[in-house]
Amino acid sequence: MAIKIYEALRWASSFLQEHHRDENIGELLLCHRLQLSRASLFAEMRESLKAEDWDWLQKQIHAHVTGMPVQHIIGSEWFYGRKFKVNPSVLIPRPETEELVQAILQLKKEHFDKGAVSYCDIGTGSGAIATTLALEDPKSHVTAVDISPAALEMAKENAKSLGAEVTFVEGDLLSAFLGKATFDIVVSNPPYIPSREVDQLDTLVKDHEPRLALDGGADGLSPYRLICQQLPHVMGPKGLVGFEIGSGQGAAVAELLESHLGDRNVKTMIKHDINKHERMVFAVFGKK
Repeated sequence: MAIKIYEALRWASSFLQEHHRDENIGELLLCHRLQLSRASLFAEMRESLKAEDWDWLQKQIHAHVTGMPVQHIIGSEWFYGRKFKVNPSVLIPRPETEELVQAILQLKKEHFDKGAVSYCDIGTGSGAIATTLALEDPKSHVTAVDISPAALEMAKENAKSLGAEVTFVEGDLLSAFLGKATFDIVVSNPPYIPSREVDQLDTLVKDHEPRLALDGGADGLSPYRLICQQLPHVMGPKGLVGFEIGSGQGAAVAELLESHLGDRNVKTMIKHDINKHERMVFAVFGKK
């Protein structure tokens, strides 16, 4: 006898709860599998589920509870209202990073009025930040850099499918631009987890997302030190820098920005995310 959709979801919810996973993952997976919206899925709750779809759901739920991120199962994640493809070569976009982009766009309006600017997204990964900036501020030019060729391929695919014009460069942080380019705005969500803590992360993260995008060195600050050393060589007299940071790193990152941009009358700001955690550090310098 065929199982009903509501029965399949009830099983999924119970199984996920038992394994301390989000009980709503079953809905997300079935919506993806059946190509239905959540509302349409609820409307068909008493319909029978095909045997192959029921087998698929069970297989994916088991994969998820043993560590597979749901985003890798369905191959995408939403960011700033747009669907980005993801795979194990890139960090899965997080809601906190949406707040970084939102803040950068607001500070850009305040600091540069409505004029076109040049952005640089360091460690672009899936291209979520760069593509979003290009689409939200289409008059400006966006450059994105990553050391990983595989990540760049994914970022290029996302930019193309979403219709964003972004210049992609393979390189280590800002090294490729030293003495060759000048940016108005530099933004980055670099690796910021201390090395010793990476192996303590949930299996969803440590076993399925690139360590290159997670490990920030002994104290989690290594990428910030290197970027801040390079900033004076790729930015003009007026600029904006925005970093995503880990918990408790705000003061240290702000101090790095001030020490390397201090001769430009720099002002730094530490901002919290929606959950009231330190999440972003910004530096503005030069007159409006």
